[in-house]
Amino acid sequence: MHAAVVRSFDTPPRFDIIDTPRPAGEHEILVDVLAAGLHPRVRSDADGTHYTSGGVLPLVPGVDAVGRTAQGELLYFVADDTGLGTMAEQAVVDRRRAITLPAGTDPVAVAAAMNPAMSSWVALRSRVTLKPGARVLVLGATGNAGQLAVRIAKHLGAAHVVGAGRDAERLDLLPGLGADETVSLLDDPEKVADRLGRSAGDADVVIDYLWGPTAEHAMAALLTARSDRAKPLAWIQIGSMAGADITLPSSLLRAANLQIMGSGQGSVSTAGILAELPALVAEIAAGTLAVDPLAVPLSEVEEVWNAPTAPGRRVVLTPGD
Repeated sequence: MHAAVVRSFDTPPRFDIIDTPRPAGEHEILVDVLAAGLHPRVRSDADGTHYTSGGVLPLVPGVDAVGRTAQGELLYFVADDTGLGTMAEQAVVDRRRAITLPAGTDPVAVAAAMNPAMSSWVALRSRVTLKPGARVLVLGATGNAGQLAVRIAKHLGAAHVVGAGRDAERLDLLPGLGADETVSLLDDPEKVADRLGRSAGDADVVIDYLWGPTAEHAMAALLTARSDRAKPLAWIQIGSMAGADITLPSSLLRAANLQIMGSGQGSVSTAGILAELPALVAEIAAGTLAVDPLAVPLSEVEEVWNAPTAPGRRVVLTPGD
């Protein structure tokens, strides 16, 4: 079968031929892949930088997809942790890691939105209890996942959402998505920290897609600016676009009620993630949490892998085209 194949972590995947995978376990079936999203998570798998990477080549990238069974059933599924991902004409699906999609669901729309929406949806429903009227800061709100996080926080009952990011064009879009305030991260770190402290000092939850020095400065700014430092601040670490590490002074942990946690593979079980997906699919199918998909034939994977896209767009590879 044809697939996107990574043979070097230094080059994009190429459209190539590999052996068709075969179901092995009692819960496994083979499906025709209809649509697979090109997410940042997928790119980090393909260049070997993701924390789950085993460094084994060749590999087929892709962490999720929409596929059709031999009986015509439409499934959204999360790939097993193997080197055979979803960017291929066919994929093996563990039925325990799949949900059935309603008839008439647009495979491309689901493939585009599920992964970026899943990060904050699962975080705000499984890692913390988002109370009605909560205040939320989305750090890294100008990426696709961050934009959806703003909408999801509002949808789940947040009263005040602050979106912070570097992309000025996308930052201007956030009020239309539900952000009550926006903060540009493009400035001297001390000035940015001051703005974050004034806008989000009393936040209840931080959804952090950035980490690195940006989170380090923001964390100190928020905790210093809090009117009540005993009030819990749940800092949910999801992505590391600004760096893999931070320096955390012990004094911050003693001086404020900071609760740092992650949300991702391992910190949430696969069963826990899948339990949240039917409700998320319903919101995507209804258009509440849709993104702007760009469907591209799988044969063009090498050309589109690192190509820039318009704000809010998500490339979806379609093996059948």
